[in-house]
Amino acid sequence: METPEEKLASPNLGDRLSAVGALRDIPAEHSVALLVKAAQDDNARVRYAAVSLLGQKEDRSVLGLLRTLLTSDPEFDVRAAAAAALGDLHAQEAYEDLAAAFAQDNEWLVRFSILAALGELGDRRAVDLLVTALKGDPLIRTVAAGALGQLGDRRAVGELVAYIADEDWQLRFRIAQALGELGGEEACSALQTLAADPNDAVSSTARSALEQLAQ
Repeated sequence: METPEEKLASPNLGDRLSAVGALRDIPAEHSVALLVKAAQDDNARVRYAAVSLLGQKEDRSVLGLLRTLLTSDPEFDVRAAAAAALGDLHAQEAYEDLAAAFAQDNEWLVRFSILAALGELGDRRAVDLLVTALKGDPLIRTVAAGALGQLGDRRAVGELVAYIADEDWQLRFRIAQALGELGGEEACSALQTLAADPNDAVSSTARSALEQLAQ
């Protein structure tokens, strides 16, 4: 039976994809080097599969590669996977790379993944960028709201409260979650309003948040 290393050297795409899949459950010390090789494969599907796994390996030696792929890979799904992996690794040193990529990349999936990663990073430098995203593309506003909650910076409360009557219930839902994470008097007041929201998911989330904050 061929090893993952042997399969990665195969000219057959199926073999190389199979090799990456086999590395999922192998400890980092035995898999990261092979995933790094796969992340530079000529085929975008192989690169995407490998990059998606690198964030799960908790090996920060791959940060340089991920930062490069974030801005230089020709395939948007690979760039998005690189952003997600940087978030998984809580790589605050990649904040500037993520912010620059958000400003330059027009693919919504990449931008979505960058905002989600910024929430995972926990770097409060991202507040202004996330607030700006909250005011923009409907496809990414919800993830911006969620990321603001993750950051835990109460400077964002007023910005989130401004959208509690937005017509998009999914945005109101994420705002209820975020306000529950942020807390404070202004957040609680807004959550009381959201607790009467006509959408059940929004109202129940707001009520649960209020209960948690009252403990």
